[in-house]
Amino acid sequence: MEFFDNLPAMDLMRSEKMTFVQLIIPVESAHRAISYLGELGILQFRDLNDDKSPFQRTFVNQVKRCGEMSRKLRFFKDQINKASLLAPAHPTLQPDIDLEELEIRLSEHETELLEMNANGEKLRQTYNELLEFKMVLQKAGGFLVSAESHKVAEDRELEENLYLNNDYIERASLLEQEMQPGPSNQAGLRFISGIICKSKILSFERMLFRATRGNMFFNQAPAEEYVMDPVLAEKVEKTVFVVFFSGEQARTKILKICDAFGANCYPVPEDITKKRQITQEVLSRLSELEATLDAGIRHRNTALTSIGSHLKKWTIMVRKEKAVYDTLNMLNFDVTKKCLVGEGWCPIFAKPQIQEVLQRATFDSNSQVGIIFHVTDALESPPTYFRTNKFTHAFQEIIDAYGIARYQEANPAVYSVITYPFLFAVMFGDWGHGICLLLGALILLARERKLSSQKLGSFMELLFGGRYVILLMALFSIYCGLIYNEFFSVPFHIFGETAYKCRDPTCSDARTVGLIKYRDTYPFGVDPSWRGSRSELPFLNSLKMKMSILFGVVQMNLGIILSYFNARFFASFLDIRYQFVPQMIFFNCLFGYLALLIVIKWCTGSQADLYHVMIYMFLSPTDDLGGNQLLWAQRPLQILLLLSAIVAVPWMLFPKPLILRKIHLERFQGRTYGLLGTSEMDLDSEPGSARQRHEEFNFSEVVIHQMIHAIEFVLGSVSNTASYLRLWALSLAHSELSTVFYERVLLLAWGFDNIFIRLAGLAVFAFATAFILLMMETLSAFLHALRLHWVEFMNKFYFGDGYKFRPFSFASLPEEED
Repeated sequence: MEFFDNLPAMDLMRSEKMTFVQLIIPVESAHRAISYLGELGILQFRDLNDDKSPFQRTFVNQVKRCGEMSRKLRFFKDQINKASLLAPAHPTLQPDIDLEELEIRLSEHETELLEMNANGEKLRQTYNELLEFKMVLQKAGGFLVSAESHKVAEDRELEENLYLNNDYIERASLLEQEMQPGPSNQAGLRFISGIICKSKILSFERMLFRATRGNMFFNQAPAEEYVMDPVLAEKVEKTVFVVFFSGEQARTKILKICDAFGANCYPVPEDITKKRQITQEVLSRLSELEATLDAGIRHRNTALTSIGSHLKKWTIMVRKEKAVYDTLNMLNFDVTKKCLVGEGWCPIFAKPQIQEVLQRATFDSNSQVGIIFHVTDALESPPTYFRTNKFTHAFQEIIDAYGIARYQEANPAVYSVITYPFLFAVMFGDWGHGICLLLGALILLARERKLSSQKLGSFMELLFGGRYVILLMALFSIYCGLIYNEFFSVPFHIFGETAYKCRDPTCSDARTVGLIKYRDTYPFGVDPSWRGSRSELPFLNSLKMKMSILFGVVQMNLGIILSYFNARFFASFLDIRYQFVPQMIFFNCLFGYLALLIVIKWCTGSQADLYHVMIYMFLSPTDDLGGNQLLWAQRPLQILLLLSAIVAVPWMLFPKPLILRKIHLERFQGRTYGLLGTSEMDLDSEPGSARQRHEEFNFSEVVIHQMIHAIEFVLGSVSNTASYLRLWALSLAHSELSTVFYERVLLLAWGFDNIFIRLAGLAVFAFATAFILLMMETLSAFLHALRLHWVEFMNKFYFGDGYKFRPFSFASLPEEED
C-alpha cells in the first residue's frame, strides 16, 4: 500500500485541502482589501453576525445606498428597452468616478428622466384628447346631419298618424317626440357624443339601454385612427358613439355610465359652421403637439443614449460595491473599534496569493498598520472545492447534482469522465447515430468562443455546458456501434468478409435456411451475417445481457474499492476490516463468481446453463452439476463461496458497533487516554450516528445504523446487479426501433416506383431518426446512465453530505438583482 501512498496527488481525485484563516484589517484598509479579495475570488468568508438582522449591521446605510442606485440603474435600463434603443458597441471612455459622484449623477439623471416622462405623458394625454375630439367631430357630425334630414322627410307622416290622442304622446319614443310638433319640442331632444374602446362597446350599449329603460337612441361608428393608451403603452382601437335622450335625469345616468366604462365625452355643436371652425382649431393644435412630442422624444432618446453608453460600467461598479459592503457586514469590530475581524476558508495553495493581495491593499490605502492574516482552528468541517476546467466542469456538475462531496472523500467525477459516456454508448450504440451526435458536438465546439459570450436560453445553455460530455458520448457511441456493427441498424462488412455462409451451396435465402461457419471469426464486433438470421435475437440478447452484468460487477467493485481508499485516507481502519473486507467477500463470492462463469463460458464455448448453476448453488449446493460444470472442483468451490458469503453478513453487522462501544467505555474509564492519538480509527470520521461525540454515545442507534447499512448492501447487491440489465434492455430497444424505421418506413417507401412516395418515406425516416432516436433515445440513455452512477455506483462509497466552497468573488455575482 506504500505504492498508493507515494503516488502524486490529483486535482480531482479529492477536494482541495482547505484551511481556516482569520483576518484583522484596519478600518482604513477594509474596503480596498475586500475589493481586492473579490477580484481574486478565492476566500470564503464566514458570517460573524448571523445573529443580527440586516438592519442591525454596521454598513447597512451603504448597502441601502447601493440598493437605491441599483434601482435607478434598473429604471434606466427599462426606459432604454421601452425606447428600443441599442447599447453602443463601443462605449465611450469615461474617467473613473467614486461612489458619491456616481450617486449624485444617477439622481440627476433620474430627476431629468422623470420630469421628461411626466411632461411627455401630459402632452400625450392632451394629444390623445384632441385626436379623440377630432374623430368625434367627424363621426358624430355625420350622425346629426343624417338625423336632421330624416326628420324633415318624415315630419308630415308623423303628424297624420301618431298624434291623434294625447295618451300616445306620453308613451312615444324619444326620437318621435323630437320630430313631433308642439309639446315634444318643449321636452327637448338632447344627445351626448364621445368615444370608447371597441372591446367595451357591447356592454356599454346594453347598460345604457337598461339604465334608460330603452328611452334612448344609440349610434356608433369605428374610429379611423388608433389611439395610444398611456397605461398599456400600445395602440387601442376605439369606437365613436352618439346617444340621443330626453330629460336631465337620463343625462345624469348616461354620464355616470360613460365615466364607469372609461368613455370620454366631447361636445359637438349642431351648427355646421361652428363645427368646421372647431375642427380647424383642433387640427392646428394637433400638428403643433405632434411637433412638440417628436422634439421631446428626440431629446429623451438622446439622454437615454448618453446614459446607455455608461450603463454597463455603472451597473458593474454598483454591484461590486454592494457585494463589498455585504461582505463587510459579515465582519466584526474588535474591542478598540479600529479594526475589523473576519474569518473564512481558503485553499492552502491560495495563501500566498491572499497575503500578496492584502499587502497591496495596505500599501494602496496608505495605512500605517498592516493586515494580519493567520491560520487558526475551526470546529466545523471545511467546504469542498474542486479545481475544474471547461472539460471536467460538466462531469463535476453531474456529480454535484446528486450531492456535494464530503471534504476530501473520493470524487466520482474522475471515473465518470470515462464510465458515464461509455455506459451511455452501451445503450445507444449505433455509429450512424453516433456520427450525428458528433457533428452536433463539433458545431458547439467550433462556436465555443462566440456562444460563451452570448446569453443563451435554458435548453441551449444546457447543451453548450455539456458540449464535452456530448463529444465523449458521441465517440463512445461510434465505438459501441462498430462493436454492434450497426449504422442506422444496417450492418456493414467494414473489417472483412463474414465468417458464415449458407448451409446448402444452392441456397439463396440465408435467413430461412440457416448459416454455417466456414472461416475465422469476424475480427472486430458482431458478424454482419447475424443481422436478419433466425438466431439474431437470441444471440444478441445473450451477448448484451451477459455483457451488462459484467459491466455492472466491474463498476460496483470499483465503488467498493474506492470505499477502501476513503477509509484508508481518513485512517478509519474499522471500516476497512468490518465493512470493506466483508463487502468484497460477499459481493464477489456471488456476483463476482457469476461474472467469472460468464467469461469462462465465452472462452470455452460451453453450453452450460448459468441460471441453473446460480439457482441451485443456493437451493442444492451439494448436487451434481452434470453438464453445467465449467470448472474443476466447481461444486466444493461453490459451497465455499456460499459459506463465505453467509459469514460475511454477520461480519458486517456485529463487530463494528461492539468495538465502538468498547472504545467509548474505555475512554471514559481513563484506560486509553494515551492511546487515542495512535488509535487505529478516527472517531470523528465515522458516518452518521456512529460518529462519537464524547459522552453522547447511544449503542442502540449505532447498532441500528450498522444494521441498516449492512442490509442495504446485501439487498442492494442483488437489485443493483439486476439494475445494470437496463444496459441490455435499452440497447435492444434502440436497435429494434432503428430496424423498424429503416425497414418499415424507408425500405417500404423505396419499393414504390414513385418519387413522391420515396421523398415522403425519406422525410418520415429523417424525422423519426432526428426526434425519436437522436432526441428521445439520447435523453433516455442519458438518464439511465445517470441513475447507474448515482445509485448503483456511488452508494458504495460516496456520502455526498458536504457543502460547496463559495468564495467571495466578483466573477460569480448574479447579472440581475431583485
